[in-house]
Amino acid sequence: MSSKKLRLVVLCPHFEPDMAPTGVVMTRIVHELVNLGHELHVVTSLPWYRKHQVEQGWSGALWRVEKTQWGSITRVQPFAGKTKLNLLRRAVGFVLFSAIVGLRSLVAGGFPRRVDGVLAMSPPLTLGLTGWLTKIFRGGKLVFNIQDIFPDAAIETGAISNQRIIRAARWLERVSYQKSDLVVLLSDDLANNVQRKLDQRFHKRVRVIPNFVDTQAITPMSRMTKYRTELGVGDEMVVMYAGNVGFSQSLEMLIASARELTQIVFVINGEGAARESLKAAAHGLDNIRFGDYQDISRLSEVLATGDIHVVPLKRGLGSVSVPSKTYSVLAAGRPVCAAVDLDTEVPRILAAAKAGVCVEPDDTVAFISALRSMTQDPKTLGEMGERGRKWVEGHASAGSVAQRYEALYAP
Repeated sequence: MSSKKLRLVVLCPHFEPDMAPTGVVMTRIVHELVNLGHELHVVTSLPWYRKHQVEQGWSGALWRVEKTQWGSITRVQPFAGKTKLNLLRRAVGFVLFSAIVGLRSLVAGGFPRRVDGVLAMSPPLTLGLTGWLTKIFRGGKLVFNIQDIFPDAAIETGAISNQRIIRAARWLERVSYQKSDLVVLLSDDLANNVQRKLDQRFHKRVRVIPNFVDTQAITPMSRMTKYRTELGVGDEMVVMYAGNVGFSQSLEMLIASARELTQIVFVINGEGAARESLKAAAHGLDNIRFGDYQDISRLSEVLATGDIHVVPLKRGLGSVSVPSKTYSVLAAGRPVCAAVDLDTEVPRILAAAKAGVCVEPDDTVAFISALRSMTQDPKTLGEMGERGRKWVEGHASAGSVAQRYEALYAP
């Protein structure tokens, strides 16, 4: 623990009770830093992730400020839309959100009080420059936490194809890294990606701190959950995808798998831009279910419902994204079937934990073959789940990750 009490400003897109995956990560980092004795002032969005609009009871204000025992939380309008498909609208929303976050960050915890540091999270990438401006006015060291590398993921999936937009995004990415004192990535793959884009003199700023999982909040449970009943599932083997239902996850492979493996029930649990097209593709299949986001208090139950969890990413995305759901699934004592670029972080985690199988991305035949093999051996599935739980307990604790963030702000 640092001998000095730190005063930090945290800029992030989500925070409890807005429990997007990045919200879960940053909420826990903040609370762990508080446990280490530090003062934190969070500037984030009003809760909106679940339905892509500000939740009932939170609307009607451009921002809201909440005092806490450890500092404060300022929540601002996210300018969210109900769809992720309009890229221009999303970009404008990110800029407006980041601008208001920047203005509120100047007075978070009392202006003109200097702070010891700023912790900014991407996406959105625009929070990098917001963090830099906060640092200019408030002082301290800027640490930029990168959860997914933008614009790489958007380019790989075809979400961005306009060359002018790509050049502008590349410029923003490069400048954001250069203006940060330290850039934190989740894996060596992501760190190497960023270093390749920077001049040699900036390489020493890049650090690797993996995400963590709350092994106290997520615990193994019986597979026969109440949630199975709600989904209309009995004792059948369940293959589940739980998370954002977007176009970067290759979820059409689950539809193809459901057509082949008719004795297995497939569950796609979550919301996102690809959900409606997937439901249309699944028309006529009686062994596939679509579940809605559940309250965070039910996370262990939802994960326990699946006998196997899938972590698919389109080709090329394994080096720009590390799905945090991988850690959560292992904490729940369930095995993983991943379709991710080989020799990237997710396959390495599964190999180290001996808790799953990984095949090449976008290879539907190999994916179905892996699932067929896994579902035929329930005993091995149980052993994989036990090994995965043991691995996260020893390698991904929230406390150790928070201490590594604390050390970044040392003089």
